[in-house]
Amino acid sequence: NGITKMEDVVYLVLALASLLVVLLARRWRRSSPDSEDKLRLPLGPWTLPVIGSMHHIAGALPHQAMRDLARRHGWPVMLLRLGEVPTLVVSSREGAREVMKTHDAAFATRPLSSTVRVLTNGGRDIIFAPYGEHWRQMRKIAVTELLTARRVLSFRAIREEEVGAMLRAVASAAGEGEAIDMRARLSVLVADTTVRAVMGDRCKDRDVFVRELDRSIGLAGGFNPADLWPSSRLAVWASGAVRRAEECRDIVFGILDGIIAEHQQRMGTVDGDDEDLIDVLLRVQNDGSLQLPLDMDSIKKYTQDIFGAGSETSATTLEWIMAELVKNPKVMKRATAEVRRAFEAGGKVVEQKLGELVPYLHLVIRETFRLHAPVPLLLPRECREEPACRVLGYDVPRGTQVLVNVWALGRDERYWPDAPEEFRPERFEAEGGGSAAGVDFRGADFELLPFGAGRRMCPGMAFGLANVELALASLLLHFDWEAPGVADPAKFDMTEAFGITNRRKAGLLLRPVLRVPVPGV
Repeated sequence: NGITKMEDVVYLVLALASLLVVLLARRWRRSSPDSEDKLRLPLGPWTLPVIGSMHHIAGALPHQAMRDLARRHGWPVMLLRLGEVPTLVVSSREGAREVMKTHDAAFATRPLSSTVRVLTNGGRDIIFAPYGEHWRQMRKIAVTELLTARRVLSFRAIREEEVGAMLRAVASAAGEGEAIDMRARLSVLVADTTVRAVMGDRCKDRDVFVRELDRSIGLAGGFNPADLWPSSRLAVWASGAVRRAEECRDIVFGILDGIIAEHQQRMGTVDGDDEDLIDVLLRVQNDGSLQLPLDMDSIKKYTQDIFGAGSETSATTLEWIMAELVKNPKVMKRATAEVRRAFEAGGKVVEQKLGELVPYLHLVIRETFRLHAPVPLLLPRECREEPACRVLGYDVPRGTQVLVNVWALGRDERYWPDAPEEFRPERFEAEGGGSAAGVDFRGADFELLPFGAGRRMCPGMAFGLANVELALASLLLHFDWEAPGVADPAKFDMTEAFGITNRRKAGLLLRPVLRVPVPGV
């Protein structure tokens, strides 16, 4: 008991000492000529020592908790402190426009958290690379060589072959009356399609590669102790996130080393539309036109980024679309009828005709992006203007992390007055006078930003969309879909899971019913 009382006294003394330090620090900041108190900082909730604002979002998904907090107080931009990381959360169209258009250059860099720094070898990739010459060169390669419309078109045969393989597997299950785990099926489809586009052939280590990329995406979410308290050696050591990030990076790089070596051996024998993305990167590395050398680590990170971003967002989007169609039978019926009207006579979906023959299907995709943005908080930006950049009349200090809550923007009744929480593709119809007619997701309309906007907008949008459109249209052409055990479609589980990407929490178990024969079956 004496020892316990002594420990209580020690803890009390430490608590009082900590409080004294906090009060003295606040007084010093108020008296300092360089104090942030001179700035007009955005409003935010009250904070606690050490954890900052974390208690305000604990117990909920971050994008949902941040939306609710901003809405409750009427804060279009809100300043939080996540651990020791100052974070501006943007929850309004006007704020998003200022961050990603008006002051795009001031917010064009990315913060490198402890785990992201390890995963990217200090920002040697394109997604998290700090703003500068290296990033500009990497993006130029992406938009002029890797992800052009012509390059995406050159992968059409791969998409058609992989979708055909998926359809045959689904048809086999339909013949047995079996339900299918569509999450797994869609993940395999997109993974194999992306692997072949990036690497030229199926990867024997695909399952390990995908597993480690999946772990990497989880580690990059920004809510590890090592990322929330980067100055604390204890937090970095105790979390183990940095160690796990090193393991993921080394495994992925080891797989890529072998694949890249094979590509190097065949250099000069492949060109034009037969090039996969690694072929393109090696050609660009050796043609002598770059201002900065493209080292092998950058090639490996480039490959990892394209695979991770392209496969994760496409598979997640397809899963959400199928779930929303099951939950909304009227939308499913209309989308299915449109696809069959266009392609049933020919017996298969023709990719090059999707744009002109199935307009409603594209509205379904757009509505899915509105409700289920693949990355609900986008990837973080960082203010690089000294001493601060002004957003909506508030000063955002240099070094502040910035999160744009596109999930909140997509469900805000100010921008979507017609039942914003409901799945209604018709809202985008120009002919029917839809309330959102003309609103698109390509970065010009700041209430709908699934791929971001400005300099750091995702350059692989066309690559991902091609994977989504062909697969979705093909699934609707050949099959009707049922959710076994779900009597009321309106109650279909749509719970989201925690993560940097917006995945469904539950699986997607559906029963296909064959309606249009699958070629080759």
